[in-house]
Amino acid sequence: MPIVVPQLAEVAQLVADPGRANILSTLMDGRALTAGELAVVAGVTPQTTSSHLAKLVKRELLSVEKRGPRRFYRLANPLVAQMLEAIMTVAVTGPPRFRPPSKIDDEMRRARTCYDHLAGELGVAVTDSMVRRGHLVLDGDAGVLTRKGLAFLAGLGIDLDAPARSRRVFCRPCLDWSERRPHLAGRAGATIADLAFRRDWIRRRPRGRSVEVTQDGIAAFRNLFGARI
Repeated sequence: MPIVVPQLAEVAQLVADPGRANILSTLMDGRALTAGELAVVAGVTPQTTSSHLAKLVKRELLSVEKRGPRRFYRLANPLVAQMLEAIMTVAVTGPPRFRPPSKIDDEMRRARTCYDHLAGELGVAVTDSMVRRGHLVLDGDAGVLTRKGLAFLAGLGIDLDAPARSRRVFCRPCLDWSERRPHLAGRAGATIADLAFRRDWIRRRPRGRSVEVTQDGIAAFRNLFGARI
């Protein structure tokens, strides 16, 4: 038996609990939330939430930051988000379950964040357009921005030569669970999402990781990126 199997089973067991799965999926928007906020989305008591969080932090799926008397929890790193997105992709390819359509589902499919980058119809449309225009090359699990792509992003004020905030992979595809096609992840994807938030092309919703695409955003993604949603 490969030595990694026990660790695989341990991580799978942690993610399999519905309460912990709700906590992890909620934090996939890259934000940090308190235990009280996570108790609401997990649908369990504060005591149970505290137990869930302790297990997730111990296994390094979550990290915790103390701000004064409060503790804030977030995904430990982009690799955890990548794992969760992959699990979601496998989950939706299984036997269909009846679920009445909802506004939240539609919003998630239209535009959302996947940790620190854009996903859903918006993320895939931006990625497809960058590939089509010769700004980006994606191949399997790897990706590269072309000189033309680097110049395009530089023209938008994105300096990818600046020191990275973390050791994130510069550019890679991330399989989108709702579109079943790749969107752009890594540092390149994160800087595009950062730009979209700063310029008010997209706005966070009060809950969840779906984002609202503003009228300015619709025009910017169409005119600058050639992406229509």
